[in-house]
Amino acid sequence: MHRLKNWQLLAVCVLTWGTTWYAITFQIGIAPPEVGVALRFGLAGAVVLAMCGLRGLPLRFTPRDHARLALQGGFMYGLSYLCVYHAEQHVVSGLVAVGFSASPLVSGLGARALFGTRVTPRFLFGGLLGLVGVALIFWPEFGKAAHAAGSAGNGNAALGALFTIASVLLSSVGSLTASRNRAHGLPFWPALGFGMVYAAALCAVVALVLGQRFAPPAVASWWAALLYLSLAGSVLTFACFLTLQERIGPGPAGTVGVLTPLLALLVSIGFERFQPDALTLVGAALAVGGNVLILRPGRLRGRGASAA
Repeated sequence: MHRLKNWQLLAVCVLTWGTTWYAITFQIGIAPPEVGVALRFGLAGAVVLAMCGLRGLPLRFTPRDHARLALQGGFMYGLSYLCVYHAEQHVVSGLVAVGFSASPLVSGLGARALFGTRVTPRFLFGGLLGLVGVALIFWPEFGKAAHAAGSAGNGNAALGALFTIASVLLSSVGSLTASRNRAHGLPFWPALGFGMVYAAALCAVVALVLGQRFAPPAVASWWAALLYLSLAGSVLTFACFLTLQERIGPGPAGTVGVLTPLLALLVSIGFERFQPDALTLVGAALAVGGNVLILRPGRLRGRGASAA
């Protein structure tokens, strides 16, 4: 990673994370989401922990630390991504991706409530702008759902929006837990690996409780998506993002969070035949603009963990 230039690291992050949302669609309808999420993060977590072992990073933690890691992984990867997979059963992947533009505001307010982190007026304005943008993006879909409900009893968009909201909230809880774990001195890469493994275990338990068959399908596209999501979307991009963040700082590196949902939306237009209207385009612009304001330096000040 250290041989790559900054723009190359940025490109890898945006191109990979911007397309993982669409890659998820190749696993939907073939196997239960619980099975897909369990195998995705089980594989990614195993690879990360193997890398940690090869690099000599600490892998022994106290039972209390493991409880913290399980809490982080269960919310950030397990439950959150279960909701993402279920959301994409009802709305196009790009809308779910842009829906995450509301997560900085949720995480920031959570950090304010839990850690006493000060939130600047610009941060609040940017977060509210993103929230309005997300609402406008989903509004036309609600209209389509209402029309369909009158004729065929279809409320797909509403379900997709609810699952997206749930995913954002659960991911924010995981992000706040990760911030607290860093404050306790838990190293990033081992925490990432164990968190993913615990998330996989949680999803496997959910699958068993629901009576789902834990048998991966014999479909090549499903396996290709699994490898892409696990290795490229979870391991490679984190390595690139952290390298970029070390070089240029968390603020400029946050550009990834602005460009990724835009690319995801373009992918949905190109490959999922999504046809955005004026409200969708305005909403996307507001969501991106809100994130730009949030990511400017000085967005959060005070004690406690960062909400980034």
